[in-house]
Amino acid sequence: MVSSNATSGQACPSIKPTSNGVFQGDNPLDFALPLAILQICLVIVVTRGLAFLLRPLRQPRVIAEIIGGILLGPSALGRSTGYLHAVFPKRSLTVLDTLANIGLIFFLFLAGLELDPKSLAQTGKKALAIAVAGISLPFAMGIGTSFILRLTISKDVNGTAFLVFMGVALSITAFPVLARILAELKLLTTDVGRMAMSAAAVNDVAAWILLALAISLSGSNTSPIISFWVFLSGCMFVICSFLIVPPIFKWMTKRCHEGEPVDEMHVCAALAAVLAAGFVTDAIGIHAMFGAFVIGILVPKEGPFAGALVEKVEDIVSGLFLPLYFVSSGLKTNVATIQGLQSWGLLVLVIFTACFGKIVGTFVVSISCKVPFRESLAMAFLMNTKGLVELIVLNIGKDRKVLNDETFSIMVLMALFTTFITTPLVTAVYKPARGVKMDGYKCRTIERKSSNAELRILACFHGSRNISSIINLLEVSRGVEKAGGLCVYALHLMELSERTSAILMVHKARRNGLPFWNRGQWSGSNLVVVAFDAFQQLSRVSVRPMTSISSMADMHEDICTTAERKRAAMIILPFHKQQRLDGSLETARTDFQLVNRRVLGDAPCSVGILVDRGLGGTTQVSASNVSYDITVLFFGGHDDREALAYGARMAEHPGVSLKVIRFLVKPEAGGEISGADMDDSSSTVLGSLDEDFISEFKQKISRDDSVKFEEKPVGNAAETIDAIHEVHHCNLFLVGRLPDGEIASALSSSSDSPELGPVGGLLASSDIPTAASVLVVQQYNSQVSLDSASQIG
Repeated sequence: MVSSNATSGQACPSIKPTSNGVFQGDNPLDFALPLAILQICLVIVVTRGLAFLLRPLRQPRVIAEIIGGILLGPSALGRSTGYLHAVFPKRSLTVLDTLANIGLIFFLFLAGLELDPKSLAQTGKKALAIAVAGISLPFAMGIGTSFILRLTISKDVNGTAFLVFMGVALSITAFPVLARILAELKLLTTDVGRMAMSAAAVNDVAAWILLALAISLSGSNTSPIISFWVFLSGCMFVICSFLIVPPIFKWMTKRCHEGEPVDEMHVCAALAAVLAAGFVTDAIGIHAMFGAFVIGILVPKEGPFAGALVEKVEDIVSGLFLPLYFVSSGLKTNVATIQGLQSWGLLVLVIFTACFGKIVGTFVVSISCKVPFRESLAMAFLMNTKGLVELIVLNIGKDRKVLNDETFSIMVLMALFTTFITTPLVTAVYKPARGVKMDGYKCRTIERKSSNAELRILACFHGSRNISSIINLLEVSRGVEKAGGLCVYALHLMELSERTSAILMVHKARRNGLPFWNRGQWSGSNLVVVAFDAFQQLSRVSVRPMTSISSMADMHEDICTTAERKRAAMIILPFHKQQRLDGSLETARTDFQLVNRRVLGDAPCSVGILVDRGLGGTTQVSASNVSYDITVLFFGGHDDREALAYGARMAEHPGVSLKVIRFLVKPEAGGEISGADMDDSSSTVLGSLDEDFISEFKQKISRDDSVKFEEKPVGNAAETIDAIHEVHHCNLFLVGRLPDGEIASALSSSSDSPELGPVGGLLASSDIPTAASVLVVQQYNSQVSLDSASQIG
């Protein structure tokens, strides 16, 4: 036996790690390291390019990665022997597969982090029944299909292992891919989304157990006693892990405090535990990835420890190592092996049985559980999602010679097809927004006839940096304690990406059955929620923290839909620039600017964009300590009236001093500052509305010493800017986004932020040296919404 190994070792061509360079006559592609670097770069370019091309079709990235692997393999580019021998020679496949499996081990660790055992324990009866049906019927049909395949193209394989592998391959639902599809289609908040996520989580765990059984049956030794010992040892490993590992991780979690960096020793210990567990399960004879998966499940999901592990691992794994697994799979996939009517007929049969088992099984049980027809059909299509987990099963089967080349290629194409059709089918049959009418939604602005009605504000934020300023702004917005009061919906905007941490956010968001933190069950470890909870207790304002998880391209839809469902009168958005230590503003992300522009065009109510320069400092100011000078710059028009209406409400707060400056044209200025042609009839109507509003405002403040009203005649843009300079020492400016009149037209804005308008852009620029925050207000007006959208586009 020893001599046999030595002989085989001499037969394999050796490959050195690094070259001496081209100048010394070495070809870098003949050495392991430069060749591996080229392979990784090629895989990344191809898969990311395909993901970009498939983005308009709303396909998950795993589709692009599977297709990319197939294209790089013998099915497409690999038909050129020169390319295959140069880029993916046989001598490099050991290194490639080793790197791919290291990536797979840590990806399965992240997959274990996605699954919360507590959520599994709380799975409802409907979701559990759907999961059982979604496993049992396709598993049975997979076994039936395996008999046909054994009679045709898979005659010389281990019969028992082949039956189980085919059953597992057809019964899998890819939990990570499903979660991203649900988020992409805005279904996470729906009953369908919640049931599908719960059922897929149960399905995922069951599939791993069945796969462990399949692997134990597929060893080179066909003795059932050996298979039994392998499976029994695997069960003992899981039991020992559940007894030993959780106390250690809980001890580490307790030593990790929110807002503080996680100890590097704890991270290294956790990653070492992943590798050690992988070594043990590989020695048992299952697969190294099972140990990593079990460790991931056992890491506590509460606290910052799990998040720190994800941050350390996910980017390099999903960005560099994991794509190698797809190309490793693609190199084993040769579509050319599917030849003749029989092979293509078997492909159609496998696809049909895979879809039929999942869809029919899930649909029938959903209907029997009294789930509506459309939701049952959508659930059935969603549960038919395959992905990376499917490829793992197939690759293990291929490596253990349970699947031959032709069967492997057929199964890979089946996984690709079933996942690709999920998004269009679900979109076609289920649209949760159908028939939603908001007939009672009338208070869409702050300017209204009844000032005693409840004011509802949707305050959006991207992170904890500007939380204190938003809370301080909301504090002064509550005015006096009226019958209606103030109701705040604090919407935390989180980006859904292809990263595993996004799925952790999905878990956190749906913990109470809705994608929101609410109903009094807020996590004490979350600083954002704690801040709003404290504000609610101290100010007696109704605050409902919520979370929106979506891609940047769709985030504006979530904001507008939430505002409409909650009947908000105003949406407050953070400006895309943040203040630096020297007081200047720097761009945080240009994506945020695009989100703000889209909200301005589609909002169902008024919108305010907050340019935050530290309103009230870096901490929350209690009601008794509020002392703000707020200035409203009034030029005219509906946006300015909305800003003044908001300022009037703020002035009701005992800690607020309000100054209103109304800019008028000097009579002697003539046409000097007329910067644009104005329609006489429209300007007359707007002017009369402004006069009525101002006169009513003056009557309300006639006995209020905290409010000062001043009319400022100006002759040109320079005088207007000088007048603004005089009041730059205030704490907050309130301005309209698109003011009317000749004065506003003369303030030609060269700002790179047209969403702020001419006055807001001026106050946010370095032309006005002020430390005041700025709230730029756009009043809801259905007749001008299209014009507004065109001006900011």
